[in-house]
Amino acid sequence: MSFRVPQTVAIVAATMLSACAATPGRISQQAPVDELDNDHGLVLRGYDPVAYFSEGRPSEGEPAINYRWHGATWRFASTEHRNAFAADPTRYAPQFGGYCAYAVSRGTTADGDPQQWAVVDGKLYVNNNALAMTLWNRDRAGNIQAGVINWPLISKRPLPGQ
Repeated sequence: MSFRVPQTVAIVAATMLSACAATPGRISQQAPVDELDNDHGLVLRGYDPVAYFSEGRPSEGEPAINYRWHGATWRFASTEHRNAFAADPTRYAPQFGGYCAYAVSRGTTADGDPQQWAVVDGKLYVNNNALAMTLWNRDRAGNIQAGVINWPLISKRPLPGQ
């Protein structure tokens, strides 16, 4: 029996590691999702996408300082941030429509949490929760690559008014 315990532990560990391996091109998301992860038309739960780059932290946007892009509302902490976003939205918008980067790397979607974030190579990524962030961080490059492959394969629908 003492021989089987280490063998069992090794099998469980190998299974867990293989589950963490990126799965590009294998989509499990069945239903189409909105092009942008939004709560009633509000992207990033109202957080300012420019703040991640300019301040290095999440910052809640002001309801009065907003901008409509791709059929959704984006909020900003300042008019300067709104103007920067308006001049180049794709520079500041989160990757994978603001959905969880780890989930997209696995071929599905989950809501993104603006508190679970990283800027990598000038691009903003958000994750669903601390565990997803931890798993995504274990192989950022591989998970980003898998997400880039998977994101176009996930069926999307445009937001109203787009």
